[in-house]
Amino acid sequence: MTERLDQPRDVTMRLRPHYDPEAFGRLSEQIARFLGTARFLVYMTVFVGVWVVWNVLAPFKFDPYPYIFLTLMLSLQASYAAPLILLAQNRQSDRDRVQYEQDRLAADRTQAEIEYLTREIAALRIAIGEMATRDYIRSELQRVQEELSGGGL
Repeated sequence: MTERLDQPRDVTMRLRPHYDPEAFGRLSEQIARFLGTARFLVYMTVFVGVWVVWNVLAPFKFDPYPYIFLTLMLSLQASYAAPLILLAQNRQSDRDRVQYEQDRLAADRTQAEIEYLTREIAALRIAIGEMATRDYIRSELQRVQEELSGGGL
């Protein structure tokens, strides 16, 4: 049976959780921005340093020397960070692609306007070239005046 587009869907139970991809994308960009800062590196360095110092000097060592649990936690953090960073990069490349397209369309419009104005200026130059200028009229009036004054003598 095909779905009717003029009627709302029936509410059904879904096995998959529903999430907003746009909100998730924004969150991934915020996380990726934070992961790319010096503040994050300082926090991670302090965290690892405290972890190592605690497990060397404290009487209660919850992760002795090869620091297996610390390695597991850092691997888990990296396994989540990498896809979030890739998602943020993909969203940025999509935005860059849209911006490039808008810039290209604006450049095409600007080019068309420039070509139109160039044709208009050329038409005005041609029209001015065919129009009698003040100097031309003055010289013609002087010639006629000379003819009239020369013919009367």
